[in-house]
Amino acid sequence: MKIVVTGAKGQLGQDVLKQLEEGAFEIYPLDRAALELTDEQAVAAHMEKIQPDVILHCAAYTNVDGAETDRETAYQVNGLAAKYLAQAANKLGAKMLYVSTDYVFNGTGNKPYEVDEPTAPLGAYGETKLAGEAFVQEYAEKFFIVRTAWVFGVYGNNFVKTMIRLGKERGEVGVVHDQVGSPTYTVDLARFMIELMQSDKYGIYHATNEGVCSWYEFAVEIFKQAGMDVKVKPLTTEEFPRPAARPKYSVLSKKKIAEQGFKPLRDWKEALAAYLEEAK
Repeated sequence: MKIVVTGAKGQLGQDVLKQLEEGAFEIYPLDRAALELTDEQAVAAHMEKIQPDVILHCAAYTNVDGAETDRETAYQVNGLAAKYLAQAANKLGAKMLYVSTDYVFNGTGNKPYEVDEPTAPLGAYGETKLAGEAFVQEYAEKFFIVRTAWVFGVYGNNFVKTMIRLGKERGEVGVVHDQVGSPTYTVDLARFMIELMQSDKYGIYHATNEGVCSWYEFAVEIFKQAGMDVKVKPLTTEEFPRPAARPKYSVLSKKKIAEQGFKPLRDWKEALAAYLEEAK
């Protein structure tokens, strides 16, 4: 099985590669230097050459605040690149898996979002990721869309690393307590993606670790597990203004994972413990 992995040097991409290396796959990691994903002809030619069975599209423009001022780049990377890969996948009869986000929802709900619920992004990042979803559904016949949230792993920057760094520097941190969701460990997400891509159970999935918390509760648990004596001060979203609006409630329903016979990801506290162990 030939597998193309885009965003191979990113936080998720690196863990996907690591997990794939444990199986009998022929892996083609792609980063920006290897292929400009926003160049339609280059993408078509490169995929034609490789003839992959599966394209795992992990590359993304993930700077949520940056997307507000650089919408064009975000759209090219999150939208058009997905379109070009979907077209190539369809031509070659390959499967395509697109990693999407909880930001496609507006966060005004109060119960976990199902896969088929109406989307309503609050900002440019969510809008451009939703555009990518639409292109994948339009152009790829065999597709998986995996929406995830609050991602952390040993590669790249994330909330857990930031908290530990700030905790060491300051001894006190302020964290928003009125935004609720579910953290996701890249190792667990990568495993699910690899299991999914080997099936023909196509469609949209929501994949995060089990359990729900606020960013404040997440921070408290990080310091507790890391054995750090840090005071965490709860803030409101209004007290911590950012250029891009964040969904206040972005819990995703993972019902479909179980319905399709896949194993749910473990609880986020367990995943955090595994991450801290790996980060050593």
